[in-house]
Amino acid sequence: MLRTSKAFSGFSVDDVPAARTFYADTLGLDVSEENGMLHLHVPGRDVLVYPKPDHVPATFTILNFPVDDIDAAVDELVSRGVRFQVSEWTDERGVQRRYGPPIAWFTDPAGNTLSVIQL
Repeated sequence: MLRTSKAFSGFSVDDVPAARTFYADTLGLDVSEENGMLHLHVPGRDVLVYPKPDHVPATFTILNFPVDDIDAAVDELVSRGVRFQVSEWTDERGVQRRYGPPIAWFTDPAGNTLSVIQL
């Protein structure tokens, strides 16, 4: 029965208007709103963003955006106001280059973690 179902993923936020501004204006994604929820239109599928008053940010990366050039992606997002997480695992720009593919993490207004990853 579920084999042919068009599954989708979703995550919660505590402020739908702030999320819409971030995902549409800052990240430049196609976003629509229906019944108080957002639909992020990304190639291959939509992602549901729903309000949750007692929202707690996910403890894992909720969305990964594959890119061809991580340095260009980081530069573009920084120019749009995105701040990348810097740690002992990353360089000063927030790009982890030691293990696996280069990846850089950032958060949305609700504190959920996203990434750009060079594949």
